[in-house]
Amino acid sequence: MIAYETRMGRIDISEAYLSKLIGHEVTSCFGVVGMVPSGNRQRLFSAFSKKEMLDTGIRVTGNADSVAVELHIVVTYGMNINAIASSITEKVKYAVGEATGISVSKVTIKIDGIKE
Repeated sequence: MIAYETRMGRIDISEAYLSKLIGHEVTSCFGVVGMVPSGNRQRLFSAFSKKEMLDTGIRVTGNADSVAVELHIVVTYGMNINAIASSITEKVKYAVGEATGISVSKVTIKIDGIKE
């Protein structure tokens, strides 16, 4: 839970909200096929669930000043991975900044597969 005080009161932002926001932005990027579960909890959940969740493959850490994001994705074969990564990084930083006012200090993108 990321919490900070404003003159109007206290704001609490959950990591689940940030993960779903980021997941929506990442899966809409050109060249991204999907997300890969990143932890034991996500792997176990994906084994029992048939539908893909937006927060799969995303880990958000940090505080109210800045957050770090780790992504596990599958990309399309033949695409420029550097261009995909740059697009994802800019979209994630913009979406999180606009929705919450929190800056993203680091976006780590791990390519876990290539699909045709």
